[in-house]
Amino acid sequence: MKKLSDSEVYQALKELKGWILKGNTIEKTFQFNDFKESVSFVLKIQPIADSMDHHPDVCIYYNKVIVQLTTHDVGGLTDLDIELAKKIDEITL
Repeated sequence: MKKLSDSEVYQALKELKGWILKGNTIEKTFQFNDFKESVSFVLKIQPIADSMDHHPDVCIYYNKVIVQLTTHDVGGLTDLDIELAKKIDEITL
């Protein structure tokens, strides 16, 4: 797995709505009505992440979920992170 260059990361971020670069991660905050919806969202991410064998860092704060993606093995972002971000966005449509 190849670590993306800075220019590749910035190009990918143009295609991702609401994702921001934070160090070696991309992050997005998702807003929901309540805790139940927040947990339900995370449970939808789980099978996608398992199928890709690539798991995000997730924080749940009552009605919001913060998702962070990075590829720890390479110390930064890879195509796998971008692909997972796109798939996570798809389940929020």
